[in-house]
Amino acid sequence: MTAEIVKGFQDYSEEQALKRAEIKKIIQEQFELYGFMPCETPIIEYEDFVKQGNENSEDEAVSDIFKLQDKGKRKLALRYEFTFQLKRLAENKKLPFKRYQIGEVFRDEPTSKNRFRQFTQCDADIVGNSVKDEAEILALTSSILNRLGIKFTININNRKFLNEILQEQKIKEKDKQAIIREIDKLDKLPEKEVRKNLRKYKAEKILNIFKKSESFFKKFESYKEIEELKKYCRLYNVQVKFQPSLARGLSYYNGNVFEIKTENKNIKETIAAGGSYSVNKIPATGISFGLERLSELAKIKLENKSVLIISIAQDKKSIKLAENLRKQNLRTELWTEKGISKALDYANSKKIPFVIFLGKEEIKKGKIKLRNMKTGREKFLKEKGFTRILKTKGL
Repeated sequence: MTAEIVKGFQDYSEEQALKRAEIKKIIQEQFELYGFMPCETPIIEYEDFVKQGNENSEDEAVSDIFKLQDKGKRKLALRYEFTFQLKRLAENKKLPFKRYQIGEVFRDEPTSKNRFRQFTQCDADIVGNSVKDEAEILALTSSILNRLGIKFTININNRKFLNEILQEQKIKEKDKQAIIREIDKLDKLPEKEVRKNLRKYKAEKILNIFKKSESFFKKFESYKEIEELKKYCRLYNVQVKFQPSLARGLSYYNGNVFEIKTENKNIKETIAAGGSYSVNKIPATGISFGLERLSELAKIKLENKSVLIISIAQDKKSIKLAENLRKQNLRTELWTEKGISKALDYANSKKIPFVIFLGKEEIKKGKIKLRNMKTGREKFLKEKGFTRILKTKGL
């Protein structure tokens, strides 16, 4: 038996897991502030249902689906995203239907430093939307990233607008999706390589169009949708940047699309993305955050207000004290084994800021000895006095 983890999967523990939990908490709070309600869906679905509405097998997400088979030889698949499950969730719901979901999704694809086979998505979607909802989605995105201390740029474009450009360039209908997928790689591959890939479709000249100023694109009918989105974003005080080559890889997008990039000098990757599509022939829009990338970038301070009670042959009183502290929402651990030095080593290894000693001397004085593990200061205090110190780190 081996404990080696499967390639593309990860363990998260202690501080790393606590940071992820705090980020999820912030995202969930913001989702609910904007009126989104939670949903939970199965990790495993029928393969046909997973692919339904996104039959383009060349879409990366579809071609990279994890396929399974149960004992009844039914074809199943792990969910690769949450959007396709909206087809079921949104049925007969009063519109607009606003839902959020945070959970694991899976892709059977090559791995890299920031590309995993299991990752956590945080999605918010509106079924029955307008361009005003798209602006609100971007306001929500801005609010979350500001709370996490992440500098970012919101890039926007429109798939209908992109199709208009392809139409003007007399691109064959059968080649359009393939060309859009190549264009979408411009922020991942050198332009020279993308140009080379487009030559087989005789579409390499299209890259020159994307270098023109924004005023050039106003002649296209679908540009009006981009202008309208920008207008409502201004009402939310959200800055967006028009990027005419932005495509988003999945073929189901049919309107405005957005991609959020970090402004971190060392990491130039997408941290959230989304756009407009249809759910059961109803207009919808949404945004998706990748928790792994947010965890790498988020500047949030985890407050450690935990305490370790060291019972020196006073287990009954120590247990009672621990339960009282927990009722006051203080994270409390209890050490009832022998060896004070071992207990202090444990506290240091867990970065527990405070230790309480409870022995005969403390019981006799009717007080508790509290030690600040960072400064080494100790003080005898009554229970009411030290709970305030534990919460404010005032010792």
